[in-house]
Amino acid sequence: MYDDFDRCYRAVQSKDARFDGWFVTAVLTTGIYCRPSCPVRPPLARNVRFHPTAAAAQRAGFRACKRCRPDASPGSPEWNVRGDVVARAMRLIADGTVDRDGVTGLAARLGYTTRQVERLMQAEVGAAPLALARAQRTQTARVLIETTDLPFGDVAFASGFSSIRQFNETVMSVTALTPTALRQRAQTTFGPGRPTGSGVVSLRLPVRTPFAYEGLFGHLAASGAHGVEEVRDGAYRRTLRLVAGNGVVSLTPHPDHVQCELALDDFRDLSTAIARCRRLLDLDADPEAVVDALSGDEQLTALIAKAPGQRIPRTVDESELALRVVIGQQISVKATRTHAGRVAQAYGTPIDDAKGGLTHVFPSVEQLASIDPTHLAFPKTRQRTFTTLVRALADGTVVLDPGCDWNRARQQLLALPGIGPWTAEVIAMRGLGDPDAFPVTDLGVLAAAKALGLPADPKVLSERSGRWRPWRAYATQHLWTALEHDVNYWPPKTTVKDK
Repeated sequence: MYDDFDRCYRAVQSKDARFDGWFVTAVLTTGIYCRPSCPVRPPLARNVRFHPTAAAAQRAGFRACKRCRPDASPGSPEWNVRGDVVARAMRLIADGTVDRDGVTGLAARLGYTTRQVERLMQAEVGAAPLALARAQRTQTARVLIETTDLPFGDVAFASGFSSIRQFNETVMSVTALTPTALRQRAQTTFGPGRPTGSGVVSLRLPVRTPFAYEGLFGHLAASGAHGVEEVRDGAYRRTLRLVAGNGVVSLTPHPDHVQCELALDDFRDLSTAIARCRRLLDLDADPEAVVDALSGDEQLTALIAKAPGQRIPRTVDESELALRVVIGQQISVKATRTHAGRVAQAYGTPIDDAKGGLTHVFPSVEQLASIDPTHLAFPKTRQRTFTTLVRALADGTVVLDPGCDWNRARQQLLALPGIGPWTAEVIAMRGLGDPDAFPVTDLGVLAAAKALGLPADPKVLSERSGRWRPWRAYATQHLWTALEHDVNYWPPKTTVKDK
């Protein structure tokens, strides 16, 4: 929307926080760029230029505002709604692909040449992949400088900078403050940073409001695999398999943010871990757009008004989610978590959890390549589906990652024996983040639809759902919240005991 000057300027005049992350405002007379919600007096229209990203504003020579800190705003919801190449690239950059594999690796994941990707990114978001990755490193560094007491050397290392000098120069050029001054300013404004132990960092994950976190956290808690996930002291906790090591994350919801504590084997994984936690909780969603669209259906109006701001319970690992969806075919949530926990304990990597009872990281497809069917205590047809999916993920027949093509992934999944539309749509919804995924044959969806006076026949309901597009995944989440089920309660009503 950054190229719609009038709309953007109206958002700036009203200081509308809903547009934070959609664009940034560059002021020609001061040389700084701001969030739309910046509290300072709006500049004159003739002195304003709008850019799609912080990286684009930085590339144009503007520095981040010291009051509204636009370089630390949440990501644009646009990249989660769209399935085109640029959106897929933005999701991969957020996951750290450029830092790990370079622009060449990013292009290979997308199926384009490096030159094509750079041209598309420049035209669409005003910055090349390297500039976007640099802006992300700076954002991570700023969060750590302002919210922790980590030494600056550790901050630079964790943010992905190759040297202290590069770290200092980049922070200074973007914020017009040295790292020391930035931390002192933050402590004056917000108080001292959270103490951190060895390999531990605590920070706030910002979220767009409204934020109806009960259904999100309730679902994650109710379906958590024993040893991999748990609820403890008001937080949802789980293990993470990352690039340079493993980790444990503790996530505690609040009305306007999520408190996140990460314990990592290697700080180089920090930026990726933060991105995956945001993805797990669907924090970059656009709740206002969802509410506006779905409230227009008179049979959903009351349900939406009851708990606006639903998020999709997603995943930190697309392959893990797909395998767990297969495990859960035609069985209860409780049985699924039991089976998933057994697989994790038999094949996952053991992990030390000083603050809780987590024991294993869910196994990778490589670790599951030689799985013994005796550890799959469910029907042989589902065993075959599970092992076939493992092989397909391992050899690239099925590609599931933040940058994959949603429709192509569906086609790849549906080509495997034992995977039907329900499985493919749940994977698209919770694993890949397609906002229009719709598991229309889901028993919970059909039960809720019937209770609300909507069609209970899958074919008719599918036709009826056309008016919910492109937000049918969020309509699904709202329908699930209409049920009397453990997934809708946070904190959990009862502690589920696994066998």
